[in-house]
This record gives sequence, structure tokens and C-alpha cells, in this order.
Amino acid sequence: MTSTETPSRRELNKAATRQSIVVAAMRLARERGLGGFTVEDISDAAGVSRRTFFNYFSSAEEAITAPTFVFLDTALERFRDRPKGEPLLESVIQILLALADNEFIEPMAQSFLVSHGNDPATRYQLQAFDECRDKIVAAIREREGESLDEVYVHALAGSVMSCGKAALEVWLAERRGDLAPSSLDRLSELLVAAFAHLKSGFAAP
Repeated sequence: MTSTETPSRRELNKAATRQSIVVAAMRLARERGLGGFTVEDISDAAGVSRRTFFNYFSSAEEAITAPTFVFLDTALERFRDRPKGEPLLESVIQILLALADNEFIEPMAQSFLVSHGNDPATRYQLQAFDECRDKIVAAIREREGESLDEVYVHALAGSVMSCGKAALEVWLAERRGDLAPSSLDRLSELLVAAFAHLKSGFAAP
């Protein structure tokens, strides 16, 4: 479904169920830590059956990392809506500025925070970044055709994702466990700063 299509009632219901599972999983992760609850606990908290849970996620760790996938997919949709002819890095920075709002960043920040130190959850986080990198390559090709060198496209997509991860890692080191608005504001600043460094060619500050 493209960003201009209106979702059906069935799609909206599925999205609501998925979101209720994610919210329940995130709450349990904050209260008990990863490993302190089961899929059954998540299902009960979300008001769904165990079978319904597995219709959406393969594990508790995957449910916990879902906000990262959502944030990255939202950014990708915004990229596709940027005007053709706009420099690629400018498109990325404008998207980030549009998403640098606590409402969008908080779920991803929570996901990154509770996943830290948990190997299965970290693998899903890395999978989200890898999948988004591949989608960025496809989106660039969709917008620019074959006019850009293959190495350039892949290097740009990889650099974009590396900058995002760098901002999250620095934020976690600075504000470990802090999800206050001021902390999320700092994450927004770090994300914008990371992409500004990319745009400048990593010229020395």
C-alpha cells in the first residue's frame, strides 16, 4: 500500500491489534525487563490469544523491536514523497526534521533502550536497519533510475543507517534509561547532527 492509498477497515483493525501487542510488550519490558515475561503474558495484557500473537510476531523480542521497523518504514514513505530532483541527502535531512518529534521518536527510543544487552532483540534491531538499508537502495533506484553509480547508492544507504545507529548509541550512553522529553529532544538533536556530518562529508568540526 502506498502513502496515498486509504487503508481498509480490515487493515486498520489489523494495525490496531498489532499496536496493542507492541504496547503491551513494551510495558512489560519496562516493568520486568526482557526475559521477565512470556508471550502468554503479552497476549493477556493485549487482550488477544496466543495464536493471534503469533499471527503478527514470532517472539517477544520481535514485538519489542517493532517500533524501530515502524519508524524506519515511516521515514522511507516520507522519502518517496520528497520532490524529484531534490538532492538525496537533503531529502534525508528534511525527513528527519519532520520526524524529529517526540511522538515519533519515543517508541523507537524505548525499543532501543529495552533491547540493549539482549542478543535476540539486538539481532531484530540490526535486521530492521539492514532491511531499511535495502529499501533505501530500492527507493533511490525508483526515484533516480539508473543514473547513479551502484557503489554510490549502496554506500549512501549504508551511511544513512550507520548515522542513525550512531545517534542512538551516543544517546543511550549519555541518557541511559531516560525517556523524559528533554532526553528525547537530545536524541532528535543527535540524529540531525549525525546527518549534518554526513552532508558535510564528515568535515572536521
